[in-house]
Amino acid sequence: MPDSHPLSHTVSYYAVIGKPVTHSKSPLIHTLFAQQSGQALVYEAIEVDEDKFEAFVADFFSKQGAGLNITVPYKEKAFALVNSCSPRATLAKAVNTLFLDEENKLCGDNTDGWGLVTDIKVNHGFSIEAKRILILGAGGAVRGALGALVAEQPASISIANRTLSRAEQLCAEFAQFAELTAHTYQTIGSQQFDLIINGTSLSLSGEIPPISAELIAADACCYDMMYGDRDTAFVGWAKTHGATLCLDGLGMLVEQAAEAFAIWHGTRPDTASVIAHLRSG
Repeated sequence: MPDSHPLSHTVSYYAVIGKPVTHSKSPLIHTLFAQQSGQALVYEAIEVDEDKFEAFVADFFSKQGAGLNITVPYKEKAFALVNSCSPRATLAKAVNTLFLDEENKLCGDNTDGWGLVTDIKVNHGFSIEAKRILILGAGGAVRGALGALVAEQPASISIANRTLSRAEQLCAEFAQFAELTAHTYQTIGSQQFDLIINGTSLSLSGEIPPISAELIAADACCYDMMYGDRDTAFVGWAKTHGATLCLDGLGMLVEQAAEAFAIWHGTRPDTASVIAHLRSG
């Protein structure tokens, strides 16, 4: 924990850790949340090397740190570190929110799926129930969101990935909760989907998964978990091909942060004003 922020009884200390993490909007988001409720807190983004992750977490909480957010690539490491975690974190096998319980035991939660579903349903009024869902990618971002999507009782969920085996593994892990189908990008066929979610990081390099625009159903929503200062490559592709709703992941970022804030503070912040602030900035 940086010496520049000595802890006191009036200021709570939080951080997001990952590598890289300097680009993170989480400090600004949590500062804006805290201003709404008059919370006195310090929230920083701290880059931590992989071999120092466990020691950093232990040191942070031993010095009365109040809560940590975990980002790429340490969510699985955090899951392995906790004494207990929420059912949704257990399902995801990943943790993005850490805190101590009343017995000072390390607890973990995963708010990523909550953030995704809340942004789609609440912020944009798109019901997921009974919809045909196509998820692109089978990595950690998809795993973290899959439980929340399954809970919305869609008609079907298809997972397409460059490597079929990874999609099959993910489908097998969630088979007890829903019927999921695994594909490569080439074997999706000509079916159509009401909700297409890009869970890959290809947009960060200006690319999209190699899929056909014919997969977009009438009144479909296309959602990119990535976000940027302008339309991501996937959002641009969706707009070009006439998707009704074309969304990036900024709302998901803010909503998962709001859920973490609620876990830590017991109060849920307004997210609409924070999303608007980030969009304008």
